[in-house]
Amino acid sequence: MNAIQPSRPPLQPIQKRRVISRPKRHLRERSYKVMALESTAKIAVNLVITAVAASALTQLLPYHWLQQEKLREMSTEVKLMEGHVNGLQTEFSRNFDPQEAKIIRQRQGYRFDPSQRQIVLMNQDRQEDEQTDSLP
Repeated sequence: MNAIQPSRPPLQPIQKRRVISRPKRHLRERSYKVMALESTAKIAVNLVITAVAASALTQLLPYHWLQQEKLREMSTEVKLMEGHVNGLQTEFSRNFDPQEAKIIRQRQGYRFDPSQRQIVLMNQDRQEDEQTDSLP
């Protein structure tokens, strides 16, 4: 068991391969060119998008302002009509109020309740004029 074992051959150092820097440098330069081209393309696309957005805004803003002006006019008209409608509703409710019905009929028909006396007011100036005319 203690036999002599064959000796291992001495380890020879592994030769390092030559590192050629030229291809890496060429790839690195190519990589920078691709990145520069890509960045330039991105900037160009963003500028085009910005120009389109600015153009759209310049066309849409006057339309928006016109619509806002129309909306203000409509809201003003709505407020006026609401006041008019409220007045008509109060008059309508008053016309159909049983307590007011008799008074409204008298106003519109010029008819009076028999128990009421009709009073006619005359202008004093007219009476004086009539009196002076009637004197001999």
